Amino acid sequence: MSLKHSLLVMLSAAPATGYELSQQFKGGIGFFWNASHQQVYQQLAQMAKDGWVQYETQSQTDKPDRKIYAITNKGREALSRWLSTPVAPSKSKDALLIKLFAGETLVSVAVLQEELRRHRAIHQKNLDKLLVIEQEYRSKSAAEQRALQLPYLTLRRGITGETAWIAWADEALAALSEQKNESP
Repeated sequence: MSLKHSLLVMLSAAPATGYELSQQFKGGIGFFWNASHQQVYQQLAQMAKDGWVQYETQSQTDKPDRKIYAITNKGREALSRWLSTPVAPSKSKDALLIKLFAGETLVSVAVLQEELRRHRAIHQKNLDKLLVIEQEYRSKSAAEQRALQLPYLTLRRGITGETAWIAWADEALAALSEQKNESP
């Protein structure tokens, strides 16, 4: 998946400024796709050159002018093509797994445990946020839930992923504790 397609998906829902799009990466979309403020603006500039988006400049008295981006027909066609094309499953690049793979021959069990605990806490925090969003979804009417069914499925993927990560971390911590206790 590319950043440009993420931006097209967001702009297909409603026109937005670069700042507003950047903020969406800190919210819901940020749970499964990340982009920096700078990356968003660079991509929007390229997409405007390619004719995938257009913008309207809005003057502001006390701030620089702002650009409100909207998807064009050419952008909708590109998005439609991308949505219809199979994507490869994503591969994980996880530095923590490399550290764990290295084992205690290169680092102490205590260091690995601490790193696992730190990551577990981060995943627990993410899970807690996702569960709050799920509660908000469940409080909606049946019609609202139907309209949000596909975004809800992405939420469920996030919840099951975080839950599985926490369960794995607990398993790994238990194994490391046993290993530490067996060491002379």
